[in-house]
Amino acid sequence: MLGALFPTGHDRRLIPQARLTGPMPWVIAVMLFLTLLAAAAALALGSAARQINADLAGRATVQIVNADAEARQKQALAAEALLRSDRAIAGVTQVSEAEVRALLTPWLGSGAVNRDIPLPALIDVDFRAEADGATLTRLRRAMRSVAPDARIDAHGQWLKPVFDLIGTLRWLAIALVALLALATTASVMLSARSSFAAHSETIDIMHLLGSTHQQIARLFQRRIALDAAMGALIGCLLAAPVLWMLGRAAARLDSGLISAGSFGPIDWLQLATVPIAGIALAVFTARVTVLGALRKKL
Repeated sequence: MLGALFPTGHDRRLIPQARLTGPMPWVIAVMLFLTLLAAAAALALGSAARQINADLAGRATVQIVNADAEARQKQALAAEALLRSDRAIAGVTQVSEAEVRALLTPWLGSGAVNRDIPLPALIDVDFRAEADGATLTRLRRAMRSVAPDARIDAHGQWLKPVFDLIGTLRWLAIALVALLALATTASVMLSARSSFAAHSETIDIMHLLGSTHQQIARLFQRRIALDAAMGALIGCLLAAPVLWMLGRAAARLDSGLISAGSFGPIDWLQLATVPIAGIALAVFTARVTVLGALRKKL
């Protein structure tokens, strides 16, 4: 199999290998470098969306807003009892007033929060499964009789605009990978056609000596395979430190949203297939291009 891709012996003299002196390896290196960055972005965004959805899909918050502190606490206890009796709920935790003040301080300031202003009663709810619309509607109806001032909101609904943005950016990264693949294909086609035209006389002699289209195409295929392999190696060597530095910078931010987009073993395996796919695409494109040119010429 290796002999079908890489030239050995006298085959190299028929179609000389350009190596790093030609532009093709560098073009492929740049294309693959950008493709790796775009693919890494798509994988990271997909991982972040899955992780955030898994963390928030089964959680909700009950908020009770009432100016009377006694009535507010009474409704909170009644709502907590109702929630604990529901089979769809795994856990219920009432947030203390001190925790509520700590949550509001960054938004209202310590002075405003410490004043004698009514604070809502908050209850964190953990569901056994995803908090779908039917379950939330049933709980809202049941809660009207015991806590009329209560409002239940699923955490996933709060971040729906974030999910939409992540989805848009992910599809944009995937589209960029596709465009780079098309650009790589076009570059290989131009290189194969240029090399075919430069060795036109050699091809005529080989044909007169009985060489088949497949044998002639294999020579150009080997040359493109070498160029693509060198370009893939350079592109990977350039992309690896960039991805490492971006990962280090993201880790220093200590943000839950960014840390959710960290790579797993499967993501790294998928990213490792990018240079292999790039080499395969270049070889296939060169083969198809040369065979098409041979049919027209001969």
